[in-house]
Amino acid sequence: MEHETLLRQQLVKLLIGSEAHADFETAIKGMPAKLRGLVPAGAEHSPWMLVEHLRITLWDILEFSRDPKHVSPKWPEGYWPASSAPDNEKDWDKTVQAFRDHLKSMCDLVMDPATDLFAKIPHGDGQTILREALLSADHNAYHVGQLITVRRLLGAWE
Repeated sequence: MEHETLLRQQLVKLLIGSEAHADFETAIKGMPAKLRGLVPAGAEHSPWMLVEHLRITLWDILEFSRDPKHVSPKWPEGYWPASSAPDNEKDWDKTVQAFRDHLKSMCDLVMDPATDLFAKIPHGDGQTILREALLSADHNAYHVGQLITVRRLLGAWE
């Protein structure tokens, strides 16, 4: 049982992402509102597009993990926002908070002793909660790194 608790704790550290690389909170801290919708030369996405993509994807993985009736968005267009900029600052704030909430929910799912990390998700095709947590952490790390690169290209990263 001790090994399982340690595994759960390590998964949460990986999900939060503050050991081997910058975490989500660091990547968005101080992001100027006027730059959130800009796609810099040499990049494919704006900060808004990346943050919204992170939110949508984490929501999808989380809901797949716990809801057999969940229907994923259409790939790939359902995982990206329609525009490069949020409509307003409130949209940015709502997306940031939703990502935080989804991340907390994923961490709670992982830490729940009732969650069998190794059992196949009944409505999946072989996935486990362990796999979904690792997938989430990997996906988040990749796009948080992109977000920092985009901020550098926009001159908004120290």
